[in-house]
Amino acid sequence: MLRFLTIMLERSVIMLKNPMEPATVLSISIGSILLAITTYAVYTAFGPPSAQLSDPFEDHED
Repeated sequence: MLRFLTIMLERSVIMLKNPMEPATVLSISIGSILLAITTYAVYTAFGPPSAQLSDPFEDHED
């Protein structure tokens, strides 16, 4: 158990010495946000909540 903790501590120190570039962090963050928004939009459009959506063109048909 002590060996495991020592290895984990060494790895965390290595990660602190070599942090990711700010541009990489920003790119991953923006990509994650865009993926989350897209996933939610597809779920809303085609999933169970789509039954509550109304078509304004069908509502005002002449």
